[in-house]
Amino acid sequence: MAAFVFTKAAAAELVLDVATMPRVAAIDPRFQSYNIEMVEVTGGRFWKPYAEARAGTKAGRLAPRSPIDLGGSRLRKLAAALAPAYLRVSGTSANSTFVANSDTPSAAPPGGFNSVLTRQQWQSVVDFSRAVDAPIVTSFAISAGTRDAGGRWTATQAERLLAHTLAFGGHVAAAEFMNEPDLPAIGGAPNGYNAAAYARDFATFRNFIKRAAPDVTILGPGTASTGADAAALFAATAHGIGAVSYHHYGALSARCGGDRTAEAALSDEWLARTGKTFAFYRTLRDRRAPGKPIWLTETAEAACGGNRWAATFLDTFRYLDQLGRLAKAGVQVVMHNTLAASDYGLLDERTHLPRPDYWAALLWRRLMGMTVLDAGVAPYPGLHVYAHCARDMSDGVALLVINNDRKIERKLTLPAGALRYTLTSATPEDGTVQLNGNTLSLGTEDQIPPLAGEATAAGTITIAPATISFLIVANAGNANCR
Repeated sequence: MAAFVFTKAAAAELVLDVATMPRVAAIDPRFQSYNIEMVEVTGGRFWKPYAEARAGTKAGRLAPRSPIDLGGSRLRKLAAALAPAYLRVSGTSANSTFVANSDTPSAAPPGGFNSVLTRQQWQSVVDFSRAVDAPIVTSFAISAGTRDAGGRWTATQAERLLAHTLAFGGHVAAAEFMNEPDLPAIGGAPNGYNAAAYARDFATFRNFIKRAAPDVTILGPGTASTGADAAALFAATAHGIGAVSYHHYGALSARCGGDRTAEAALSDEWLARTGKTFAFYRTLRDRRAPGKPIWLTETAEAACGGNRWAATFLDTFRYLDQLGRLAKAGVQVVMHNTLAASDYGLLDERTHLPRPDYWAALLWRRLMGMTVLDAGVAPYPGLHVYAHCARDMSDGVALLVINNDRKIERKLTLPAGALRYTLTSATPEDGTVQLNGNTLSLGTEDQIPPLAGEATAAGTITIAPATISFLIVANAGNANCR
């Protein structure tokens, strides 16, 4: 196990015994997943990137956008590199999107809906899903247009979406009834919609899924808050879910009045918010749905499209710490919002070029396996260490070492040599990232560059301030990784 040795510079030197790290969890092979918002598929108004605001003016909250081209070769190539994954197509707009039976959009959505999803648009989702090995996770419309004369939800629209998916050769792996039922006023729900109404509608939804698509995992409640409303909605769904789902945003972005600063983005308090939200839902799970797996189906730097630094290396500390922290806690799936929209996208929405978080996601995909170990590192300010069995390497151990302190270097000692993959940038606020000193960018014909590690000898390794390192120890001798 690990032991701390403190120097006069207050930097911790860790001695890591990779052979004895115990197994603490196992995660889904599609643990690292992502969202494409329904409004991206249909076209409509979504969070406006800060870069599109004119100099000297305040960035607007929303901007119109055309439907995303899911057939683009760059988008498909970069998404496929993260496979296997889940593709979640949902978001607030999904609550009031009409599923059409034609390939051309109508001039206006039918009454009780705000947007239209054509057959062709959904076929593009299915084709993308199949091409990049990312089965679909979704939710269904619940707005006035889906309801009978008594205000009760009907499954007509959900049935049509599932039928389209089947006709196009696709697969819906899991579904939430609606997106964020704890925010009904902005989510298209009827006036006065409450936990009792949700419980009634959820029962109808569950019966429909069990009859029409019994292989679809029912997720719920898909809430984004940690108060009494979320607890009541959890109680309404607990008996009928296959897995617990929830959303987490540590704060609102500046678009929606958030007051986060870039200076706080590397703080331990900021990183710890992920764990606090998870603890709320784990407690509800243990009380009302014991043993059910937990999925985080929507998360990013901040709600409402992310802050300006969500597109920079500064957010990569949050992104990788969140994956490490939740994997250790046993969360099965984490879905980043979004793949390629607004400032929190893994890819730039105009060019689909990778941002720092994408490169981090790719390293996680290639290096971190499904068996989660306890690195044995006690909590320490500015330093976070996570351990897994290495992916596709029998008897290998993968370490993720995050030094989120801007000034203090750290030292750790390994009993054997390792391959080192260190992510740095000129400043944390930079929009580019270097791997072992080399700037990461796509090559000709969008080729992903080699992501090669550097060999290090057994002994002490220095971890510079504001850097992230993956360390792969082959032949670690850990019985959990054989």
